[in-house]
Amino acid sequence: MMDQSQLPIQFDNLPTASLDAVREGLLDLFCQLAYQEGDFVLSSGQKSSYYINGKQVTLHPQGALAMGRLLCAMLPSDTSAVAGLTLGADPIVSAVSVVSAYENKPVYALIIRKEAKGHGTMAYIEGPQLEPGAKVVVLEDVVTTGQSALKAVTRLQEAGYHVEEIISLVDRQQGGAELYAEKGLKFEALFNIEDLKTRTSQLKKGNS
Repeated sequence: MMDQSQLPIQFDNLPTASLDAVREGLLDLFCQLAYQEGDFVLSSGQKSSYYINGKQVTLHPQGALAMGRLLCAMLPSDTSAVAGLTLGADPIVSAVSVVSAYENKPVYALIIRKEAKGHGTMAYIEGPQLEPGAKVVVLEDVVTTGQSALKAVTRLQEAGYHVEEIISLVDRQQGGAELYAEKGLKFEALFNIEDLKTRTSQLKKGNS
């Protein structure tokens, strides 16, 4: 378990630090907690020499605050809500919504179920009911093929919301961005896989 002394130095005064410092600190946190090298099979079925467990960062207190600040700054000013497919996006949309309230630019949080609720409203989407045409930005922790976030986009559009943008914490650069472009969706990521690999290498050299 990481103690406070091991946190990135950029996380000093996290609520008021510059966004550049927050971004550097969040990258270090991803490298220290989420990025692993080895032999893995991804949810897409692809084999990989590395794995990114984004929940190690999105469920971390400083990680949640850092990503909340950074993602809030990336949202269009007319965004009504952020949303994402459960389970990976759950802590992300929650963090962004909470930070947005502190910054007096409140946006709602929506969670998209993988299957319709089996009772009650039988809903796919959990969260406040917004006006038809409300602008929603889809959030994701790690994008590989892009299918998870695209499923969220489809459910939101079927519900009558306006969705034209996806933002991810990390882009593995394995087809997701191309898929979104084909669908006419804007895509941004805080980091790509090369950012993580390069910074991990620097941190290892610094500790050797």
